[in-house]
Amino acid sequence: MLAALSAIVGSRWVKSRPAALAPYDSDGLPGYHATPSLAVFPGTRDELIAVVRELARTGTPFVPRGAGTGLSGGALAKGVVLIGLNRLTRIIEVDPVNRIARVEPGVVNARLSRETVKYGLHYAPDPSSQSVCTIGGNVAENAGGPHCLKYGVTLNHVVECEVVLPDGSLVQLGGASQESEGYDLLGAFVGSEGCFGIATQITVRLVPLPESVHTMLADFSSVTDAARAVSRIIASGIVPAALEMMDNATIRAVEASIYAAGYPVDAAAILLCEVDGPVQGLDEDVAIIREACLLHGAREVRVATEAADRMRLWQGRKKAFGAMGRIAPSLVVQDAVVPRTRLPQVLEHIDQISARHGVRVCNVFHAGDGNLHPNIPYDASDREQDARVHAAMKEIMQACIDAGGTITGEHGVGLDKIGYMESLFDAPTLDAMCRLRSVFDPDKRANPGKVVPMHSCREWAGVVR
Repeated sequence: MLAALSAIVGSRWVKSRPAALAPYDSDGLPGYHATPSLAVFPGTRDELIAVVRELARTGTPFVPRGAGTGLSGGALAKGVVLIGLNRLTRIIEVDPVNRIARVEPGVVNARLSRETVKYGLHYAPDPSSQSVCTIGGNVAENAGGPHCLKYGVTLNHVVECEVVLPDGSLVQLGGASQESEGYDLLGAFVGSEGCFGIATQITVRLVPLPESVHTMLADFSSVTDAARAVSRIIASGIVPAALEMMDNATIRAVEASIYAAGYPVDAAAILLCEVDGPVQGLDEDVAIIREACLLHGAREVRVATEAADRMRLWQGRKKAFGAMGRIAPSLVVQDAVVPRTRLPQVLEHIDQISARHGVRVCNVFHAGDGNLHPNIPYDASDREQDARVHAAMKEIMQACIDAGGTITGEHGVGLDKIGYMESLFDAPTLDAMCRLRSVFDPDKRANPGKVVPMHSCREWAGVVR
């Protein structure tokens, strides 16, 4: 296998030594580790296709990997071949007239917007890791970001994918015309977490830069009050571009780091709310949102209109996960979604769970669409602490399910949430997922052991922990 893959991509781009494979034994969620048998890094579309076909010829399982910023253990390859896509970085075409761009999967998210700003356009999905995460990884996870409240997640911005299936065949899913007949196979592929194949080229929708942007910071002496303000803002009929919440534990972590954004460290919670669009009418939206926050106990509402001030506020939010790295060596990051109206009760329940298990939960999340990110910094080498953390997280996830929510909004199931699948879905539904997967990958060689519980799909590989 080493010789065959080296013949395709060159020996420099096939890694087999333990030291060379070590950087790929984890993704952005540090609690899971798995070492690939080989790692291969194609540099062109044709090399990628040839690699997949060689693996198909030998019946070899594989795991696609982008930048490795995922937060569910989804890009881990235990004893199988890892296909790294980070060399496939071409922006193939930008069509400003039709407002689309065609890119390779290794293009970094933020780079695409930098390249299209000269046309007055940008790529709207903006995960917190957008400065390093890739479009291919975003497609695999159906990534969101703070601005998905108004603009939608990755699925809403992908119009076509060329995909190499695990058997090495090529298919076109979707269409640049943004309309297609028959089943929505593109919709099935986006968010399939590498289990259906690998996108070799991706056509995405671009949107115009807004004429004006206002970013507000409201601070509260109660998390519950902040959560109620969220519901009132949405009930007003305004759909903000973004509506984010951070609790005191997260605020303190950010303000003690190099990402300090000027958040009030004595606040129980803050809301970051952004509105954008035509200048006409934007001040009225700001006034309505300010009133909603003050009505629910906000101590102060600040408005930033200058780009530098807005970027500073957003830097603290987007770098919050990194700021938590100063608190403890390990971090559990979760990604449950609950109905927006249930936020106050669910957040209170999470607080009770954290107190009962003696763990510190840092909440930072997309409040506008109820996408929670309860995070627990801890020391994974302490077995007793590790047990308490995972017991607390299991209760938190169950609380979200019981509130009518689901187990992931953007981070994916991967390895981390596979144990919750049977709490959310019944056996016929899991079977339907397995049968859909078999349409794309009958042998289940693509990203084995992920998303659906092993016994449901009778895969050859189990869950790694």
